Amino acid sequence: MSEPSGRADARRSFLFLDAGARADGNSVQLARLAAAASLPEGAEQRWLRLADHPLPPFEDLRHVEGGRYEPPAGHGRVLLDATLAATDLVFVTPLYWYALPTAAKLYLDHWSGWQRLPGVDFRERMARGTLWVVTAYATEPDKAEPLIGTLRLTAEYLGMRWGGALLGRGNRPGDVLGDERALAGAGSFFAGG
Repeated sequence: MSEPSGRADARRSFLFLDAGARADGNSVQLARLAAAASLPEGAEQRWLRLADHPLPPFEDLRHVEGGRYEPPAGHGRVLLDATLAATDLVFVTPLYWYALPTAAKLYLDHWSGWQRLPGVDFRERMARGTLWVVTAYATEPDKAEPLIGTLRLTAEYLGMRWGGALLGRGNRPGDVLGDERALAGAGSFFAGG
């Protein structure tokens, strides 16, 4: 598949999902540099901070008699609509305890319900897209493998294209701007997708 929509002339639309607990953290700074340097020409971009769109706890109704998922409202509707409108979904997330932050994991949990909403065709629509991650870590890059694996396997499960991972070292605010390897990677990160 050359383009997520299956059309060579399709316009790309990137949704950047900031899952950090710190506003404008290292992951966001690195993602903004990558977007400025390497998004395809003419690509649209939208940035949403998950902390500004809190979701309720996810309730698994798959095996509850009479259980059915209702279309989301409020923040859930905003996130569902933005997710489906994107050709490229970029998780912008720091590494927390070797995994995704709570807000990102909860957002993914809601995908289980969104897949089962009549008429939404969530799986089919997601399969046309590409999944990316930009993350900052404080220790060693290999410690981000569980986080990256979660998202790569999510892409695989839904038949999405895996765009890749951009990693930067950053603990204190702004540290990532001193990671020369991350900055060099940001310069071409989205260009290959």
